[in-house]
Amino acid sequence: MGEGQIRKALSGYYYVFDNGELIQCRGRGIFRNRGESPLVGDYVDYTVETAGSDGSIERIHERKNALVRPPIANVDQALLVFSVKEPDFNTVLLDRFLVVLSSFHVQPIICLTKLDLLDDEEKSAIATYIKDYEHIGYTVLTAYKDEAELQTKLMPHLAHKTTVLAGQSGVGKSTLLNTLLPSLALKTAEISQSLGRGRHTTRHVELIEVAGGLLADTPGFSSFDFDELDKEDVTQCFPEIARYAEQCKFRGCLHLKEPKCAVKAAVANGDILTYRFKHYEQIVNEIIERKPRY
Repeated sequence: MGEGQIRKALSGYYYVFDNGELIQCRGRGIFRNRGESPLVGDYVDYTVETAGSDGSIERIHERKNALVRPPIANVDQALLVFSVKEPDFNTVLLDRFLVVLSSFHVQPIICLTKLDLLDDEEKSAIATYIKDYEHIGYTVLTAYKDEAELQTKLMPHLAHKTTVLAGQSGVGKSTLLNTLLPSLALKTAEISQSLGRGRHTTRHVELIEVAGGLLADTPGFSSFDFDELDKEDVTQCFPEIARYAEQCKFRGCLHLKEPKCAVKAAVANGDILTYRFKHYEQIVNEIIERKPRY
């Protein structure tokens, strides 16, 4: 029996990396019976009956985490690619990404692209947002079209980590990946002027070796849901809110209508950004209002 890591999943096959080789495998029926599915990033045991034949995945090792969209396991961090124009920068969407990643214990790195498209006034506004997120504690990187130092800037953040490359369609994810790994020559998509978003260009999830780590390019998507998140957990997904929540009078305070709430006081004093708190409220209310699943 061999042991390796699933590096790619495509058309019902799982490609397990072991000792420098990719072994094409199928998942055993036992996983379907259990309602389980192997994921890219999983460490697995596999068998190959005869040389040259497909292998079978026998066991999935315990996971550090497992994302649903994209379907990938054992992720250390996410490189969140957001354009500042075409499509415009969207803090609501960014905070939704950040909350879900936090709930899965995935460290985010925010990468803002297309800064070369901004005029001076727009650059000033984006600079303020960058300071906001850096002050909270997030790492924020910027990227320009044909930036000569982009590869040098990004590589240290990817070293010895399993990283998901994620973000909306059309924000420059494939272009960014082409910069990191020119040999891939991925097809990039033009922005649909009528819809204001890009067309999907990535069709499967695959882990690619880069900078001594692994990088996953993932299909573009534009929203997250919070099916796996409880309303009480959202506080911990906003670092600045979590810090003040410890001072709230009542344990389990949701910072909505409760009295003597230190978080609401911090918002009123300007210590917590108003737009971040509004996004917190929106997410908590969305979870409260969701229909129960049976």
